[in-house]
Amino acid sequence: MNSEEIGKFAQNLRGTLIGRDHADYDEVRKLYNAMIDKRPLLIARCADVADVIAAVNFGRDNKLAIAIRGGGHNGPGFGSVDDGLVIDLSMIRGVRVNPANRTVRVGAGCTTGDVDHATHAFGLAIPFGVVSTTGVAGLTLSGGHGYLSRQYGLAIDNLVEADVVLADGTFVIANKTDNPDLLWGLRGGGGNFGIVTSFLFEAHPASTVYGGPIFWELKDAARIMRWYRDFQASAPVEFFVFLGLQTVPSGDPFPKDHWGKKICVLLISHNGQAADAEKAVNAVRAALPKPIIDFAGPIPYPALQGMFDGLYPKGLQWYWKGDFVKTLPDAAIDIHIEHAAKIPSDVSCMHLYPIDGAVHRKAEDETAWNCRDATWSMVIAGIGSDPDQAPALKKWAKNYWEAIHPFDLGGAYPNFMMDDEGEVRIKATYGDNYERLGKLKKKYDPGNLFRVNQNIRPVA
Repeated sequence: MNSEEIGKFAQNLRGTLIGRDHADYDEVRKLYNAMIDKRPLLIARCADVADVIAAVNFGRDNKLAIAIRGGGHNGPGFGSVDDGLVIDLSMIRGVRVNPANRTVRVGAGCTTGDVDHATHAFGLAIPFGVVSTTGVAGLTLSGGHGYLSRQYGLAIDNLVEADVVLADGTFVIANKTDNPDLLWGLRGGGGNFGIVTSFLFEAHPASTVYGGPIFWELKDAARIMRWYRDFQASAPVEFFVFLGLQTVPSGDPFPKDHWGKKICVLLISHNGQAADAEKAVNAVRAALPKPIIDFAGPIPYPALQGMFDGLYPKGLQWYWKGDFVKTLPDAAIDIHIEHAAKIPSDVSCMHLYPIDGAVHRKAEDETAWNCRDATWSMVIAGIGSDPDQAPALKKWAKNYWEAIHPFDLGGAYPNFMMDDEGEVRIKATYGDNYERLGKLKKKYDPGNLFRVNQNIRPVA
């Protein structure tokens, strides 16, 4: 590959090709997770599907490792690759809502906040995550759980269709009638089978919810966690509560006298009738000790989704470990609290996200996302702004995970896994679906071109 070949590639793009000598190179190559620093050879900022096709063909023909970047929120840094080609989809950001049939067409570079902004005007939402800066593509392709999951399922459960560029440069549509096996694989199998350039989702009613965080001091955590494991089993599906062990951030709008306190938090979202929602949350308040901070109340759904964006800007140090969790025995609660007492920064945390309700209505082999019998998806995240603190963040997260993992299931939500998990963990994550995914990989990407991910290798 020489400068003439690169020049021809650049001329074939409507978007921008950025090399190492480009003035914007250092800024564009930055990752959400500043603990990871990669230097790609080229970054193709694609404007449309034709650009994506050209980029795939160029990368494959020149034997370059290819990384795909959607919203750019990937924790393990799979949105970039050293000495390879980054296919950057962040300019493909259109959102079109069809309120008549409640479907939404979403460009692959969109964040969930982009979509929430568009759907909220129609009183609709798609089940996504809990931070609005998260990219739709990465979140969806690995499952997608959040505030609306108990009521409406995972993001993939609401994925109707996808436009996909394959490893050979061809463009296909995946839906129930065209390439249904590919749609099955995209529903949880990550970016292993091609580059999705747009998604078609089913949307659901969600406008103003009763939501927000309620904080208790860590001394109350054991009682709250025991209550929480019993509460969730009988809670209505429109009532989503995730539990966190973390620290009160040192800044507004948090009361200054509580800054830096270790806490147990319940983050609430009730997407039901206003009176029913307030009554349900008041019952929670009555059942538990008096909190130190209570921000829960009526709130527009997009505002709830973006409530914590400011705590997690691009450029922090991240190291996280995840697990699927089925039960929460007292012995596990004790370990959680022991390690929560050692949280190394204001924004480090452990969260338990419910994945029951509507998620359990799908069979385990109905989508590539396999763990339909779990109760929670857990993440332990060491997060901080100081690069010198990175080793301590990583050590805390690993030690915590190693202590609690014996109580959990073998696999994890792929979006809560780093780049050091290994094939055993990936196989555990997909369970009985792994072999089928390997066969699908052989069909759609036999050369494993798309391997900068939680990789599923083609079957031999």
